Amino acid sequence: MPRAIRLLAAGEPRPTIVDSLLLTADQRRMQRGFVFGGKGTCVELDFPAPLILRTDDVLLLEDGSAVEVVADVEPLLEVRAEFPVLARLAWMLGDRHVPVQIMPNRLRLRRDAALESLLASAGGKVRAIDAPFSPEGGAYAIGGAAHEHHGHDHHHGHDHHHNDHAHDHGGADHAHPTGKKSG
Repeated sequence: MPRAIRLLAAGEPRPTIVDSLLLTADQRRMQRGFVFGGKGTCVELDFPAPLILRTDDVLLLEDGSAVEVVADVEPLLEVRAEFPVLARLAWMLGDRHVPVQIMPNRLRLRRDAALESLLASAGGKVRAIDAPFSPEGGAYAIGGAAHEHHGHDHHHGHDHHHNDHAHDHGGADHAHPTGKKSG
């Protein structure tokens, strides 16, 4: 089975495409594992860091050939609303660490009956669709790598309790970076 050795950048010459990988959003973020093309090609992924693959990306295989990436259709909810309701709905989903695809006038997320009810009750027009899903990388996505929450606890180097420190911005006794008092 061929191993993918790198993602070809846009504009790079494309070698012969031997197969298409129809991948879900989770599969397009895999660092290691095996995926299968439409023609049955088994491709091993073994990258030093997670990649976020998108439709039309091309992976170079160790034998010099290549496979193209296509986002697979997934069962989703599509939520539409006017601003500021749409912004509030996005905040509600983000507060729950729900992977969301943000589009100019709508949000997409994986189907979930409880979230569907919540979003509808908060003013969203929600409908079930089947479409490719490309969720945002989130606050921890750096350089194409994504830090995702997969059921682990949140003790990983930062505190999720941001309200346990005080900032007094109202008084005239603020220290200036040079040590002088402002005000």
